[in-house]
Amino acid sequence: MPAAELSTVRKSILPQNGDTWQSIAARMLPGVAEPEAVSKLQSWNLHVFMRASGAAGSVRGNNPILPSDVIFVEPPLAKA
Repeated sequence: MPAAELSTVRKSILPQNGDTWQSIAARMLPGVAEPEAVSKLQSWNLHVFMRASGAAGSVRGNNPILPSDVIFVEPPLAKA
């Protein structure tokens, strides 16, 4: 892919320690009802959402979000 096609960057964040889908939704999608905002985030971030949850008793519990994950906070960009 030519570099010229990579000039637009999709908005993303690195989660804060302990972030959940709900906390990211509240911070990044204010004004959107929580269930809808969480659903949107999960559909834009299948690489995280579809990850197996942590083992029982793990530090993360069943939160699949790691501080090193790239979380997209907008839908995929349409081609111009």
